[in-house]
Amino acid sequence: MRLNLAQKIIKEHLISGSMEAGKQIEIKVDSTLTQDSTGTMVYLQLEAMDIEKVKTKLSVAYVDHNMLQTGFENADDHLYIKTVAGKYGIHFSRPGNGICHQVHLERFAKPGWTLLGSDSHTPTAGGIGSLAIGAGGLDVAAAMAHGTYSMTMPKVCNIVLQGRLRPPATAKDVILYILGKLTVKGGVGKIFEYTGEGVKTLSVPERATITNMGAELGATTSIFPSDEKTLEFLKLQGREEDFVELYPDEGAEYDEVITVDLSEIVPMAACPHSPDNVKPVRELEGTKITQVAIGSCTNSSYKDLVMAARILKGKKVHPDVSLVISPGSKQVLTKLSMSGALQDLIECGARILECGCGPCIGMGQAPETDGVSLRTFNRNFEGRCGTKSAKVYLVSPETAAISAVYGKITDPSKLGPEIFAEVEEISYVNDNMILKPEDNKPEGIIKGPNIKPFPLNTPLQDSLTKKVVLKVGDNITTDHIMPSGAKLLPYRSNIPYLSEYCFSGVDPDFPKNCRENDGGFIVAGENYGQGSSREHAALVPLYLGIKAVIAKSFARIHKANLINSGILPLVFADPKDYNKINAFDEIEIEDIKEQIKRGNKITVVNKNRDEKIELILDVTDREREILLCGGYINYLKSRRNVCNV
Repeated sequence: MRLNLAQKIIKEHLISGSMEAGKQIEIKVDSTLTQDSTGTMVYLQLEAMDIEKVKTKLSVAYVDHNMLQTGFENADDHLYIKTVAGKYGIHFSRPGNGICHQVHLERFAKPGWTLLGSDSHTPTAGGIGSLAIGAGGLDVAAAMAHGTYSMTMPKVCNIVLQGRLRPPATAKDVILYILGKLTVKGGVGKIFEYTGEGVKTLSVPERATITNMGAELGATTSIFPSDEKTLEFLKLQGREEDFVELYPDEGAEYDEVITVDLSEIVPMAACPHSPDNVKPVRELEGTKITQVAIGSCTNSSYKDLVMAARILKGKKVHPDVSLVISPGSKQVLTKLSMSGALQDLIECGARILECGCGPCIGMGQAPETDGVSLRTFNRNFEGRCGTKSAKVYLVSPETAAISAVYGKITDPSKLGPEIFAEVEEISYVNDNMILKPEDNKPEGIIKGPNIKPFPLNTPLQDSLTKKVVLKVGDNITTDHIMPSGAKLLPYRSNIPYLSEYCFSGVDPDFPKNCRENDGGFIVAGENYGQGSSREHAALVPLYLGIKAVIAKSFARIHKANLINSGILPLVFADPKDYNKINAFDEIEIEDIKEQIKRGNKITVVNKNRDEKIELILDVTDREREILLCGGYINYLKSRRNVCNV
């Protein structure tokens, strides 16, 4: 059998199962990453698994999200992660060292390795030829504890890149173009594998921009081959020994093939409030803006920021615009300083922020009321920036920089060719803000008062009767379910506190309704739970007593998080039946354990209508056992003490 690249890596790591799309497989995990927004919960779960050292070849804990230390909460979380990393043999990237995906690409990601990360943009490392998958925190904790990960084998879609980009078109415009064609649901259940002559024209950071935003397609991951461009990047990082040449077999088979002519790509923008609401920049020219933000794990590489500096050199930021720049890593920031590009950015009027996620996850720099913000980020969901009335557009650094000068969305095609001369890749290396396990020997794990235990479910009962405490529409994101931002991110390790804000932007009475009805069910439309990997969007509803979500469809990571929490992810057999359930209807599921054991069909009764509705529980046998046991932690315990199901 002629294998594609994804299949080759999976085969190399396959522990059990068959590489047939839709079949359950278990793979060996070489490496993991966490970030502090999800990390505290991951490490609390890891502690509960009672191990001495991680079983992976490499695990790295990053601090890049909750950087503002306006109280003790974030600092306490950072100290907890540092000490727990030291105990379990995990590298620790200190606050200020940079965004996890940028740093990991520079210093740790390896071609052919598997990487599991508690952040949805973990596939960034696919730009260097890693099979990098975003997952819920509990799955990452289990991977560190056992060195394995179970998932459904995805389909593999081949995106053939032809030609080469014509400036000012960029890698960001490529992935925005693909998002516009395939939508935020277009990658569910798929791996996107990039091939073709056009691949050779893209650097590793450019490839990483494309694989990063594959997460917005809903894809399991995206991957590029490991070739001479990969070797060039690794040499500059002093990691030539990590290079392995990796290509698909000649004549490899794919489930789907899409062709993209790079020479036809033009500057693009994702309009409010979805990454797939894409239009050419020329159609938006003249739209007044008030803020520009350049950075994030999508576009904070050295090349990205040098391009912005070239455009801004000798110019001034428009008086109506606030320009903020977040370098992706300390290495990038230092190299910018050494090259003089940082001076150009500062002199034009840019505000230089810490090397971290910052505005991308609502940690500062919220626009003003009704503001229009142009960002080089990966998501523009309503309210994610910290201001619900703001309008956020997603663009390339080139479009962002020239627009900051004119105070309106501006097509960078008017820039001269000298701007687009080749940029030397980052060649500066400094790891002094990464603590290796041998250099991090804490006397014990330190937990501050804001760090609370994570909630546990109980084994499933024989029947369930609950009210629908919330009914929502399509494309509900994890930001809708559990908002982030500077006010709430410091409480990511405090589920009881967060519970008061669950669905606050959708229905402020949701927590109260859950308490008054002893929990309940949620009914939703298509693609429920899209967006980040944050398992808080499952853990907080679990804490509030949610037992099931009934939806038209689910986003991959959130569905897995619901299962790990013991919350039933049920799908309407007929999507039209969504209209047969209203908020506060009482739903009864009789003999639920037996129904689950028998198969994937679940019958429920809407007692307000006295009407039966057919639902589908689309899970593997392993996931079925997890649900019967009341979640993954209980399932792990059941493997030692047989769960009474």
